[in-house]
Amino acid sequence: MDGYDVIVVGAGNAALAAAVSAKETGAGRVVVLEKAPREMRGGNTHWSGAVLRFALDDPREIAPLIPGAEAEYENFYEGIAPYTKADFHGDLMRVTSGRTDPDLSRLLVENSKDTVFWMHRTGGIAMEPAVTLSAVRKDNLMVWARGLVVRAAHEGVGLSRSWFATAEKLGIEIRYGSAAVELVVDDSAGIAGVKVRDETGLHLLKTRSLVLGCGGFEANVQMRTQHIGAQIGGAKVRGTPYNQGDGLRMAMAIGAMPWGQWSGCHATPISADWGEFAPRELTDRSNRLSYVYSVMLNRKGNRFVDEGEDGALFTYAKFGRAILAEPGAKAWQIFDSKVIHLLEPRYSTSTPIVADTLEDLVAQLDIDDKAQAMKTLEAYNRAAKGVDDGFDPTKPDGLSTQGLALEKTNWGLRLDSPPFHAYSATGGITFTFGGLRTTTEAEVVGTDWRPIPGLYVCGEMVGGLFYDNYPAGTGLVSGATFGRIAGRNAAKNAARFAGSHAA
Repeated sequence: MDGYDVIVVGAGNAALAAAVSAKETGAGRVVVLEKAPREMRGGNTHWSGAVLRFALDDPREIAPLIPGAEAEYENFYEGIAPYTKADFHGDLMRVTSGRTDPDLSRLLVENSKDTVFWMHRTGGIAMEPAVTLSAVRKDNLMVWARGLVVRAAHEGVGLSRSWFATAEKLGIEIRYGSAAVELVVDDSAGIAGVKVRDETGLHLLKTRSLVLGCGGFEANVQMRTQHIGAQIGGAKVRGTPYNQGDGLRMAMAIGAMPWGQWSGCHATPISADWGEFAPRELTDRSNRLSYVYSVMLNRKGNRFVDEGEDGALFTYAKFGRAILAEPGAKAWQIFDSKVIHLLEPRYSTSTPIVADTLEDLVAQLDIDDKAQAMKTLEAYNRAAKGVDDGFDPTKPDGLSTQGLALEKTNWGLRLDSPPFHAYSATGGITFTFGGLRTTTEAEVVGTDWRPIPGLYVCGEMVGGLFYDNYPAGTGLVSGATFGRIAGRNAAKNAARFAGSHAA
């Protein structure tokens, strides 16, 4: 039976932040338990675009993160607007309809910039401008989505590799193919260890401090169906197949309180061409987020969302789920040639259906009611506007259709410039919103409303931050923020029991 100062369950961004933080705080023996084999390591982080949302008052504050940006991009800082803490918290409140946990969300916002700088400085995460994810060129200027300028270099793949490299450099042990199956408590109701299954059998690892950072239940079809609904039960999974809800199950088995929106999830639009799991080698390149410049039809030939409700980075997490509720869990995004240059580079991983007329395009699509599709497109074109009416791809432009039951409230351009392009889309579930009740010290709270001694949580398992929707780039920063807090407090707790591994 092995003893550790801190055990971290999971090996994604949040978990590795926790492990590094624990080591930084003085923990001696730290181990990371990764259920996946080495070639599948890293949780959902590998699939992420790795963009990081954080508050900043002056755009030049980010210069230490991306020192070469000004030389590489002309007038780089002119296209970046300040993004204050009030702006960030306002976005969280807006997209969650005011339901985000007030204490956790404030903590996240207040620490967001410092967390990203810590990731860079202590975590060894190289960073770069998120050009392909959150910038739109207007004339000779790159205009950036507010709060979304920086990402990890080489996106999720680079973020994951950097965390592992730093962990290994610090002497953190990483056990691959090691599935945590049961949390062990002592007579004081505090954490005493964890049972782990690996290729040699079942083992007990002792500790007084354990951090759960092993994700939600998005890859577990039974749990998806039970908690979110039958439509989500059949969703494609955008990330790792190993997030089966193990951490949530183990924690609740010892009295942890479930918290947050267990019926909610982040379900981004992805290509409908992929299988049940988005290919690992394509990481986040299955995403289809340029729908704001499109008309999106379901298989009945109808529009079903306001494609221009807001910027895609504020609507994609709920629109993926909206697609899943449509017949066949499928939609078609239709663009004309005047906006094709605005499509994200990720669209290049699919071959579009192309035609010189809308009639010829619809004839090729997997739509059950093609006559209705043409009626929808014709009605849309009668209600839509032209470029000269104020179209601005860099921000919500107020260019709304007029006279439709479901208006397109921004970027409402007519489809009148052939050739026309259509891309398929479905909902790809990324992570679930339901988690555990958590204090601002990243402690897991029991159903008796008291923290469970020695048990901490971070990442997707933190319940209460997101409801119905999600601002892009918040998840990774939240993961690292709560991971840093969890690791630090786990190390301090371990110090109280120094020398008691054999006890």
